[in-house]
Amino acid sequence: MKRRGHVYVEASKQVDKQRAYSPAEAVKLVKSLSKRKFDETIDVAMNLNINTTKSDQQIRSSFTLPHGTGKTKKILVVTKTQGEKAKKAGADYVGAEEMVEKIEKENWFDYDTIVATPEMMVALGKIGKILGPKGLMPNPKSGTVTTNVTGAIENIKKGMIEYRSDSYGNVHAMIGKSSFDEKKLEENLVAFVNEVIKNKPTGVKGTFVKNITISSTMGPSVKLDLTYFN
Repeated sequence: MKRRGHVYVEASKQVDKQRAYSPAEAVKLVKSLSKRKFDETIDVAMNLNINTTKSDQQIRSSFTLPHGTGKTKKILVVTKTQGEKAKKAGADYVGAEEMVEKIEKENWFDYDTIVATPEMMVALGKIGKILGPKGLMPNPKSGTVTTNVTGAIENIKKGMIEYRSDSYGNVHAMIGKSSFDEKKLEENLVAFVNEVIKNKPTGVKGTFVKNITISSTMGPSVKLDLTYFN
């Protein structure tokens, strides 16, 4: 059994495990329990009623949070055709095959997101086993494989997050920092949850969302009342 520190244990005592909180109440509580000296990340976790063995019930997309994430992301653009546009839009790194080679040979990961134009996907596919486990493989569903690199870079800088379901039907996402005011965190939370609900696969029958919790990086999770969402 995982042992928890004193700060975590004391914070957990302030959470009513039998209660489902409104978004506003949950955000206020999570912020109040964020006691660390660094600016903790606030995350949401959703457990969904999906059959992850079926391809048409996989959840994967991207979404731009109303108030961003509070995190500056380094962006690598892999392209043969839109290098100048990518540089002008503010990409941190831009290149083509030489970038793929650098990743493969040097185990290079000094970036948070990869945006690619379609002609580079064959080359990137060859290092899919390297990028995939780290969640870095570009994908059209998440908006990171595109002919509009300028738009993709702008969205990422505004606070675009990528999300996908895991093998247990869970979706995790960052919705801000503990330094955000409560209203911004609440609006990011509600917007993200409703975005996932909007993308409910047609093959899912019955209740789609089984459980939602939010927590800070080092804090206990707080359960949300599902009736507050669409």
